[in-house]
Amino acid sequence: MATESQNQSSQAVIPEELRPEAVQPVEKAFVDRRQTQGNPPGVERRQFANHYGDLSEESRELATAIDQYKLLHRRRFITYDEMLAVIKSLGYHK
Repeated sequence: MATESQNQSSQAVIPEELRPEAVQPVEKAFVDRRQTQGNPPGVERRQFANHYGDLSEESRELATAIDQYKLLHRRRFITYDEMLAVIKSLGYHK
């Protein structure tokens, strides 16, 4: 008899709402917000707006060309070789 009461007191008491038969299955726990309906494919959502107001005309042209390259090739960062290709595409040479 004493053994039975010890076994009952040593077992964890599970609240009724957390028992497996009481928990309702979740239909869709994860919502993928990256796939939005509003943005067409290939358009990158930018967190911050570009501000080129304090740049010279040539610097603004380079910055815009690099941004266009990154959007076209879907790249967040570019390598030095890619930057050189953008600069050469603008007509600059050594």
